[in-house]
Amino acid sequence: MSCSSVSSFTSSLFVPPKKSFSNHKRRFIPCSRGGTVVEPKATATAEPLLLNAVRGQDVERPPVWLMRQAGRYMKSYQIICEKYPSFRERSENVDLVVEISLQPWNVFKPDGVILFSDILTPLSGMNIPFNIVKGKGPVIFDPLGSAADVDKVREFNPEESVPYVGEALTILRREVDNEAAVLGFVGAPFTLASYVVEGGSSKNFTKIKRLAFSQPKVLHSLLQKFATSMANYIQYQADNGAQVVQIFDSWATELSPVDFEEFSLPYLKQIVDSVKQTHPDLPLILYASGSGGLLERLALTGVDVVSLDWTVDMAEGRKRLGHDIAVQGNVDPGVLFGSKEFITNRINDTVRKAGKGKHVLNLGHGIKVGTPEENVAHFFEVAKAIRY
Repeated sequence: MSCSSVSSFTSSLFVPPKKSFSNHKRRFIPCSRGGTVVEPKATATAEPLLLNAVRGQDVERPPVWLMRQAGRYMKSYQIICEKYPSFRERSENVDLVVEISLQPWNVFKPDGVILFSDILTPLSGMNIPFNIVKGKGPVIFDPLGSAADVDKVREFNPEESVPYVGEALTILRREVDNEAAVLGFVGAPFTLASYVVEGGSSKNFTKIKRLAFSQPKVLHSLLQKFATSMANYIQYQADNGAQVVQIFDSWATELSPVDFEEFSLPYLKQIVDSVKQTHPDLPLILYASGSGGLLERLALTGVDVVSLDWTVDMAEGRKRLGHDIAVQGNVDPGVLFGSKEFITNRINDTVRKAGKGKHVLNLGHGIKVGTPEENVAHFFEVAKAIRY
């Protein structure tokens, strides 16, 4: 998910400027869903460390990548923001998406390279106009609140609506060349529904809860459209080069456990089941901020990896989830404002508590604005020097 606040973008019918990406030499082979995937180079024979780790294979260290590793803490990204102030321009143009996604790869060599995009990117293709406004964040032009509103929502066709995502993933797959895993991501149904019902970000989530508790059939209809659409989006990303896909259910933890079981869990399970039918070997990661009260329920979704936020002790989280499922995380992003010694100690503590194998080292949330870039570099240096 993006970390940027951006300037106002008044048109919901944004057409990205045409840019040349002729420097990216690509060869394609057809895939089962009609998209394209990059043809592997003959030299790239080994699977990325991240894939081996989440599948439970023997690895010498935990793989490491960071949520929001491409973002405003990097000077190179700030330069792009000055030239292209609109987030949607940056995230809907193939060349810019590739360049920004590769910035942390070129500097830090993480074990995962995640697509630069946003969980709200599919909304325009679902007939839900939106913008991302500087200083305010996401703005839904016409918030949904009735059955008639939900009826207007279209199921998402990524091939038609976001071809730049597939193109960018294909290029990233070739550029990274299996030296790291290429990650895609999507928003979970309840989180997406929260945005489009609330009209943007929210502190109290009163509108979505009013809809859930007074007109549950209307909300379930919307959640079903998002579930079908996001399953399709994950499959599209995988067909075009994503080797792992993370599902962000950022707002699901605003629900009580019993309401999570009604308004989030069934749709997450549906997405996982649908994707596993077509892509059984595609690892799926689930992240929900503040999920300490829901950990066992997150595992019931069938995902391969549960990403823990920093409010959960890693050892306790591992014990509650069991060792059949991989874990990701979960260093507090604020640690990156500390001394290098402090950062080192927290990394080692997290890895020790996670134990050997089936652990992806990450933060418990995205890198925060103002994080010193040299501290991010130190995080990666320490992480990649670890040996079990």
